[in-house]
Amino acid sequence: MYLMRTILFLFCFQAFFVNVQAQSPFVSPYTLNYKLDVPVATAGFGLNFAYFLLNRKTEVLTEPYILALDRSNIPRIDRPAAFNWSGRAALGSDILMFSSIAAPSFLFLDRNIRKDWLKVGAIWAETMALNTGITNLTKVLVKRTRPYVYNPNAPAHFKTEKDAQYSFFSGHTSVTASMTFMSAKIYSDYNPGSKALPYVWAAAAIVPAATAFLRWRAGKHFFSDVLVGYITGAAIGFIVPHLHKIIR
Repeated sequence: MYLMRTILFLFCFQAFFVNVQAQSPFVSPYTLNYKLDVPVATAGFGLNFAYFLLNRKTEVLTEPYILALDRSNIPRIDRPAAFNWSGRAALGSDILMFSSIAAPSFLFLDRNIRKDWLKVGAIWAETMALNTGITNLTKVLVKRTRPYVYNPNAPAHFKTEKDAQYSFFSGHTSVTASMTFMSAKIYSDYNPGSKALPYVWAAAAIVPAATAFLRWRAGKHFFSDVLVGYITGAAIGFIVPHLHKIIR
C-alpha cells in the first residue's frame, strides 16, 4: 500500500507540472556524441565490472572482529548511527530508491521529451551506470563497517554478510540523488523558464535527503556516508545531461 501511494504521488506530481508546449519548432537541447557517450558508457561498465571482480574476493566479517568493535572509535559526527536499527526505515529507503529509478519515465508525459526518447534514455542509462559503478567500487575498496554491526540489537546474521562492510558511501542515497537531479535537469533543459521549476528542483533535493535520513535511521549508514552519497549522486545526475547539452 505504501509503495502504491508513493508511485501514485510521483505520477500525479509529474503530470501536474507538465508544461503546455510552445508553438515554435522543437529544437532538442541534447545530442548523442560518440566522443562523449562511448567513454561514459565504457567507464560505467568498467567500474561495475571491477566491483564485480573485487566483490568476489571480499571475505565476511568474523565473530571476534565484530565483538571487538568499539563505538568510541567512531568519529563523533558519525557515532549516533551506531545506535540505530530500524527495519521499517530500511524498507522506506528501498521504496524511495526504486521509485526514483522509475520516476524519470514520467518525463515522457512531456511531448518534446517523448520526441527525444532515445537521447533521454541514453542519458538515464549512462547516469545509472556511472553512479552505480563509482558507488559500488568505492564501497568494495574502502570496506567500511556498517553502523548496525556495532549495535547489539541488530540481528547477527546481517553482520556476517559481505554487505555489512559496504557502508561508504550510501548507494541508496547516491542512486536516488542521481535520478532526481537528472530528472530535474532534463525537465529544466526542455522547459526553460517554467513556473514549475522551483517545485521540480525542490522535489529533486528533498527525496534523496529523505532517503539519506532513512538509511541513517535504519543503521545502514553513517552521516558521512549519506552526505557523500548525496553529493556524488547529485553531481552525476546534473553533469551527465549537462555534458550532452554542451558537447556537440
